[in-house]
Amino acid sequence: MVLLRCEAVRWVDDEPQPGLVEVRFTDANQQQWTFIDKWSVFSGDGLAPNSRYPVEVGILCDTTPTGSTPDASDTVKISVTPWGLESLEGRTEFEVWADQLATS
Repeated sequence: MVLLRCEAVRWVDDEPQPGLVEVRFTDANQQQWTFIDKWSVFSGDGLAPNSRYPVEVGILCDTTPTGSTPDASDTVKISVTPWGLESLEGRTEFEVWADQLATS
């Protein structure tokens, strides 16, 4: 499983349960992307309204095969569709630095 490292920056609302958080990351082109979804969609410890934000979390993603193993200076194309996520701008595919990804 591949996770895109992101930051939960704030609690948005208690409804719908279990609560919504705002999560952000910056891609390899220095574009910042924002997601708002149930906190349980994002990896990491359980988030709550009183959590100390920002909190590092991850988004489950698929990578586009390149035929080689990327190093930290390489970019990787990813899709966040495994959880049905999309950014507030409606995007599901991004180009990120390889060191923004983690495996678990």
